[in-house]
Amino acid sequence: MPLRENPTARQARLGAELRKLRELAGRTAREAAALLSTDQAKISHMESGRIGVSEERIRRLAVFYSCDDVKLVEALCVIAGESRGQGWWDEYRGVLPPDFLNIAELEHHATHLRSVQTLNVPGVLQTEEYVRALHGSRASTLPAAEVDVRVEFRLRRRRIFERDDPPPFNAIVHEAALRMRFGGREVAKGQLEYLLEASEWPTVTVRVIPFTNEHFIEVSSPLLYAGGVVPQLDTAQIDTPVSNHFIGAAAELKKYRRLLDSAEQSSLPEAESRHFISRIVREL
Repeated sequence: MPLRENPTARQARLGAELRKLRELAGRTAREAAALLSTDQAKISHMESGRIGVSEERIRRLAVFYSCDDVKLVEALCVIAGESRGQGWWDEYRGVLPPDFLNIAELEHHATHLRSVQTLNVPGVLQTEEYVRALHGSRASTLPAAEVDVRVEFRLRRRRIFERDDPPPFNAIVHEAALRMRFGGREVAKGQLEYLLEASEWPTVTVRVIPFTNEHFIEVSSPLLYAGGVVPQLDTAQIDTPVSNHFIGAAAELKKYRRLLDSAEQSSLPEAESRHFISRIVREL
């Protein structure tokens, strides 16, 4: 079986969870390899997401590691049974950077979403004109055709809210992001009006941290927190100027949950947030 050059975030997470179970059980990679009648190198590749693992092997490993968390094992088996081509984002494989696809996949499988943004409106709630302004700015070196693809892709991420069971999405947006005029006054106004519309959707909550708040000082990179089908599979996604990071370590996830809780405590209530956004729209 050829090694995957770019395992998806979920494939890598499956491997990481298998490694975590092995280490908690005090088992070595050599012992796991002996159980599966394979070699230690393949266990290493399996735990890095570079090769697949069958559901049958996951169940055997779970027994060997004395893991009695049935829900976790079943969730890992679901990930193992997934294949490329199942999601709409796979149409863009080889066209867009892998991290773009990983974010769409993360949102698709999330049981709930939490986000805090200090400079931009959350990506899944951006309008076409706003996205185009972000990707097609003067500083951008992207060809026009690639900008078009990125715009199309980002808008398709919105499909999660069109499902029969859309995930609850709690978006915390700093006033700074609301004041940014990416693309000019009309684009900014249209974006805020759309954000107001989205805030009325059944599963979407939009709350604002105003400039006047004196408590939330954790000005950080954009954060998206996606709940897994079991808590062990929660994932945080952090944007940086050069790449995206997908985080699944329990200690790190706890830190980001605290940050999100702090942001929520510092934000205005829902109705007051809508009035706040409406006031900025009137000022444009």
